Amino acid sequence: MSMLDRKLARDLGSMKGQFIAIALVIACGVAAFVMALSTLTSLQTTRSGYYNSQRFGDVFARLKRAPDLLAERLAEIPGVLRVQTRVEMEVTLDMPDMAEPASGRIISIPERPGRELNAVYLRRGRWIDPDRTGEVIVSESFAKAHHLQPGDSFRAVVNGNRVGLQVVGLGMSPEYIYEVRPGELLPDNKRFGVMWMNDRQLSELCDLEASFNSLSLRLARGAPMAEVLRRVDLIIEPYGGSGSHDRDDQISHRMISDEMKQLQSMATVPTAIFLAVAAYLLNVVLARLISTQREQIAMIKAFGYNGREVGWHYAKMAGIVALGGALLGIGVGARIGRGMAVMYAKFFNFPQIEFQVEWWQVALALLVTLGASGLGVFKSVRHAASLPPAEAMRPETPPTARVTWLERFGLMRRMANSSKMSFRSLFARPLRTALGVLGISMAVAVLVLGTFSEDMIRYVMESQFQRAQRQDFTVTFAEPADLSAVDEVRSLPGVQRAELFRAAAVRMRSGHHHRKVSLMGYGEERRIYPVLDMQMQPVPLRRDGVHLSATLAEQLQVVPGDTVRVEVLEGKRRHADLIVRGLVDDFSGSAAYMRMEGLWDLLAEGPTLSGAHLSVDEKDLGRLYQRVKDTPLIAAITSKNAIVQSFRDTMAENLLRMKVFIVAFACIIAFGVVYNSARIAASERSRDFATLRVLGYSRQEVSRLFLGEIGTLLALALPLGLLIGYGFAAMTVAGLATESQRFPLVIYPATYAFALCVIGVASLLSSLWVRRKLDELDLIAVLKARD
Repeated sequence: MSMLDRKLARDLGSMKGQFIAIALVIACGVAAFVMALSTLTSLQTTRSGYYNSQRFGDVFARLKRAPDLLAERLAEIPGVLRVQTRVEMEVTLDMPDMAEPASGRIISIPERPGRELNAVYLRRGRWIDPDRTGEVIVSESFAKAHHLQPGDSFRAVVNGNRVGLQVVGLGMSPEYIYEVRPGELLPDNKRFGVMWMNDRQLSELCDLEASFNSLSLRLARGAPMAEVLRRVDLIIEPYGGSGSHDRDDQISHRMISDEMKQLQSMATVPTAIFLAVAAYLLNVVLARLISTQREQIAMIKAFGYNGREVGWHYAKMAGIVALGGALLGIGVGARIGRGMAVMYAKFFNFPQIEFQVEWWQVALALLVTLGASGLGVFKSVRHAASLPPAEAMRPETPPTARVTWLERFGLMRRMANSSKMSFRSLFARPLRTALGVLGISMAVAVLVLGTFSEDMIRYVMESQFQRAQRQDFTVTFAEPADLSAVDEVRSLPGVQRAELFRAAAVRMRSGHHHRKVSLMGYGEERRIYPVLDMQMQPVPLRRDGVHLSATLAEQLQVVPGDTVRVEVLEGKRRHADLIVRGLVDDFSGSAAYMRMEGLWDLLAEGPTLSGAHLSVDEKDLGRLYQRVKDTPLIAAITSKNAIVQSFRDTMAENLLRMKVFIVAFACIIAFGVVYNSARIAASERSRDFATLRVLGYSRQEVSRLFLGEIGTLLALALPLGLLIGYGFAAMTVAGLATESQRFPLVIYPATYAFALCVIGVASLLSSLWVRRKLDELDLIAVLKARD
């Protein structure tokens, strides 16, 4: 071992506390990077393999009724490789283990599995026997929620007929990786399930013999998607087609794609923050070490070592710390990533998720870490390498004393001498003080970033489910019904108030921007389901204009006062230009709203209804459920309490689970920054403190002076940290925003208070530790002259 290597080992041992703290900060950043990147890659690989093996479609469309022969015309479209026609039907389910009616979707499948698109992956049981009636394969997630096994049975209302269904197998499909009820964004496997039935039997039940009402296409690589969609729409329009769409608008594919986008955001923002703070700490610690080792550098160079060797010596020191933190972070990130994969396996319906950390992910993590660390210490290493021996033998030039702005304005006249000394010391090195303030403020900011997700969840729960959605239940009709449905809905047991609505599928255009959305029509009086604007105030809907969700307005690039083209995708398929009257604040999906009478005018089909929001007396829930099961008009009933519980079980649980390790990482970085700041401050002022001790100051007085400097840094850093934390939160909210879900930027005072308390505790512990070191100062060694 060379002399420089032995010196390297001694330096690492003497400063192990500071270097361990920095390594832990690096480990946090690398762990977040590896966790997000490995989980993202695992999801991408799993999805791609699942799509290929089960032949997931590229184009999807629903229509009223079309003859099977229409498939031949669809197959003639250039770029189409395969056409899959089928029957789909929304049904009401009477499950033995719950009084509340569930809803489901039955999809037809061939008599024998072959090369069909969106093929069912059979997990348990057997394929359907075409000679036996009522056999179905049930989605595995729905079966687990109801403890169904092959051989169990339940009843369903299919096309107005009550039929018995027998479970023969449990399966899943690439179409329903994210299994959600139509019109909703959160899965509720207890109240909605997908099942598959023999094509001939389901066609007979739905009166669609030799016909279909759903199709899927597989396209050749490079096929012009826009042209294919246009030609499909032209072909299916006479048969009640509501517009075709590609994978990007398929709800399951879109939800998992949105989750991947959020993982990409997690792999960049937290990693950049942690590594930036670590690079800053390495730079400060190494700069201070080089400053205190000027004589040693001079002697090393005098013995024949050149500047490159000296620079490499200090670069290796930073590299060892960075490498140690990176290796620890890779291990922790892989462990957390595996846990994330297990969580996603429950959230998304994959046959299995193959989690593994790829070699290139490890290499990239090491490269990013060493690169960030190298940039952080480059200036200090270059200074050590270029320092002439003669200059290094002299003590570092002390900072120039100057009158501070506090003294200039007379604000220090009544201060004690010790306080004046603290302020003068800090302002004598303004750049170093500014960097110390920035480091501590970054620790505060990371704490805010790690804890504000709970505030988002609380705000969404309050605004969506207490202010905007005050109903108890929502019922939707199997088909648009006339006004006679009003009396039938209001006569349901326990209904205290019913507010009717009409929903229509439309395509909105503004210039070259367009989106397929649901246009909701509501009555004038809306007490239990008010539409709220951006200030959470009720919106007076207009008959001659529309209100758009903020996300939809952004997608269409319109503002209030602009005009949008509305193309109805059902019925007479009329077009109209409507004025955007205002924006609505919502956190999921994209929608448009107007008065129900205006929507009736647009549809030109007379007064029709799609469903109703209900306020119900809880005492009559049992009778209500039974009546809904026996009412063919009602296709589904949705409980708001069930939606709230589903939200807590999925979105809120996932975000809060992420919060646990983010807060843990934030606490580590907070302690690391504050501890290093305190150690560096004590090291830089050790000669001054020793001088004060010799002049008669007690240990308590010297400690008070030191703690005063730390307190001043905290006073400057805390407000700045809260402001930076707000900025980090805004960046995170923007990174998490997708078409299917958005989160508000909300930070409650308790979150700021938590961040301040953690920094306060970290500062107290660090200061007490350093104060103990000050009590052990060797006055003679510290005051020994270096010239």
